[in-house]
Amino acid sequence: MYWVFTILGVSLVTVALRDIFHTLWHPGGFGPLSHAAFVLTWRATRVLSRRPRGSELGGPLGLLLTLAVWTVMLVAGFALIYLPRMPDGFNYASSLDVPTSSGPLGAVYVSVVALTTLGLGDIQPASSTLRLLLPIEALLGFLLLTAGISWILQLYPALVRRRALARHLTTMRRCGTAEQVGSGDAAAVHHLEGLRSELAMVHVDLVQYEESYYFREASPDLALAAALPYVDTLASAGQRSSSPAVQHSARLLAGELSALLQRLRRHHLRRSEDEASTLAAFARDHGYEGQT
Repeated sequence: MYWVFTILGVSLVTVALRDIFHTLWHPGGFGPLSHAAFVLTWRATRVLSRRPRGSELGGPLGLLLTLAVWTVMLVAGFALIYLPRMPDGFNYASSLDVPTSSGPLGAVYVSVVALTTLGLGDIQPASSTLRLLLPIEALLGFLLLTAGISWILQLYPALVRRRALARHLTTMRRCGTAEQVGSGDAAAVHHLEGLRSELAMVHVDLVQYEESYYFREASPDLALAAALPYVDTLASAGQRSSSPAVQHSARLLAGELSALLQRLRRHHLRRSEDEASTLAAFARDHGYEGQT
């Protein structure tokens, strides 16, 4: 059982670290564990919420659940490594009952104390291997803490940019910008180019932070799922314009929209087949069907 526990423990730690790497540092990556956590909370909040759009807590809860899964896997993995080495591999304080403190709970206690960098406590490593292993776990715990904080600090600005784009589109729709673009007004190029830049930034954010898809907005004015169809309206109006400059800007905007929708089809809305169905599926998935 010595090597069975060790192999299981190393496997758990490896899987957790791989998922952390793919979620936080791999460009465009999203680990399978974190993806499952976000999908679970996304679906659960939609089922449990009484409101038509579902709860806006799906994304934040997915983030917390992901961090909790990583923590539990690291604690359990190192505990499995320590367990077969107890009690011979550790020194115990005189106040402890060694047989009682050498079971699974004792191994979990040592792992939690090491991962949270609280110190060695009243159970300390005796062998040279364990004296190296516990500081490594402490470093991983510090890494997990700082990575979690950095993840939150980087994710929410991406959500702000997405909401700002939705608000911009909502304002343009209310002001009848599509009519101005279709007339070939000189300001139309400025509108279309600015919008294309914002849309490209949101696309990059979705690639870098795929988990941002699972954050809902309570207000349709801030929901990209509700506002995005107006980009297609603007691009179509611009391409019908008599101004070559406006037509060119409209084609660029349509291309940027097409790239974003292709990303959504590939990773989130795989049942949709074309751009129109993808726009409709995006709105429906976020609870804004019929409000686009």
